[in-house]
Amino acid sequence: MVPKVIDLFSGCGGLALGFEKAGFGIAGGLEIVPEACDTVTSNLCWRYGKEEGSHITGDITRLDPDIFSGRFSSEGCIVIGGPPCQAYSLAGRAKLRSLGSDRVNTNDARGYLYEDFLRFAIGLNARAVVMENVPESVNYGGKNIPETVCSALEGKGYRTFWTVLNAADFGVPQIRERVFAIAIKAEEKGSVGLPVPTHHSTGNTLTMHQKMFGGFGKCPHFRIPNTADSGTPAWVTVGEALSDLPALFPDFRQKYRLLPMNMGLPYRTGINNAYQKTMRCWYGRETEFITANCFRKTERDFPIFARMNQGDNFLNASEIADQIFGENQRIYNYPPDSDGYRLLRKKTVPPYARDKFPEKWKKLHEDRPSHTLVAHLSVDTYSHIHPWEPRGISVREAARIQSFPDDFYFNCSMGDAFRQIGNAVPPLLSLAIAREIMKAFRLGDNHGPS
Repeated sequence: MVPKVIDLFSGCGGLALGFEKAGFGIAGGLEIVPEACDTVTSNLCWRYGKEEGSHITGDITRLDPDIFSGRFSSEGCIVIGGPPCQAYSLAGRAKLRSLGSDRVNTNDARGYLYEDFLRFAIGLNARAVVMENVPESVNYGGKNIPETVCSALEGKGYRTFWTVLNAADFGVPQIRERVFAIAIKAEEKGSVGLPVPTHHSTGNTLTMHQKMFGGFGKCPHFRIPNTADSGTPAWVTVGEALSDLPALFPDFRQKYRLLPMNMGLPYRTGINNAYQKTMRCWYGRETEFITANCFRKTERDFPIFARMNQGDNFLNASEIADQIFGENQRIYNYPPDSDGYRLLRKKTVPPYARDKFPEKWKKLHEDRPSHTLVAHLSVDTYSHIHPWEPRGISVREAARIQSFPDDFYFNCSMGDAFRQIGNAVPPLLSLAIAREIMKAFRLGDNHGPS
């Protein structure tokens, strides 16, 4: 029998969605953020008109595995999840340092939530385990978290390994590397293999973490990921991902309009490529209207975005802002020390330091995959400026870049949706892993522990 899925640290459900697509039943899950819990439950449970299997809003450190009592029976369960990454990631560490010298990342309790993940997995006697996190988790104050997780599970009777996978290799229009620790009970007849990439990079440049594989190879449980077979398609680009979506703001001079999250718009074109077909037909029928078409009101910066070239960063944007200010100043001719001059500059030029974080702003290139989406999208979308419209990306465009299907609804605010998407595991990446785990149980003739 194929086990059911228990989804811990679920966020809005990207990891679980891939497992559902692979044929696993989602028995339930746990998420501390109410808005994210509503999103995952809406899409994995309520959309089918059922209450059973809904996710629980709660703090895992205050709960026991028996909260999932009755969610599965003799088929057993798989435990999946991605404990919070803030204590591990470079961005999270920088934010913690900014809050005070005592806020070093190794003092952050979130860095130890993998222990609660293990407590639940072992307590539920999971037949298989999948834990996701950022690659920086390999060095948490000198501790390699995925290696630690694998060693702990091995001591409890599992066959384990960890690896680093790039979402772009599996059809996601985004370069996003993530660590996966994967385990299956030793008594299971099937074994879990590494997924084979469905897409390939057109260049030969190694990613930051691919360059570290030699060092990772010294870890007993690390496996080098597979490479793409010859003849696979090239990485999906931003242009391929977004070209059929509605035009929202083609001219920076037009009036900004905040569209409701649940308002549907027609597609700009028909299906143009395989990726768009996957996004529009995920649930077996083609989506007719697209929701979550809202983007941020950044009026000062719309004219700057309009002049930026694809691939430009904040340094380029700053030079453009200076040009626009100079043009306006020649019209108004304010004295340099006047209030009018200062107000005009404030309305035209971003006030951020130009010698720090030049990649804080980035205009997407339509002929390449996106760089990694982050939860900071909930604050602003300067890191992902639309490639051909003068604005930040919309919620739906962010979802497309993460490979969330078009019929996946975000019943929350724009900021919450951006945060949920930025924190998520891309469903297509999850699907690749889930299919390997499904093979293990199918190859094992469905025989497992009773």
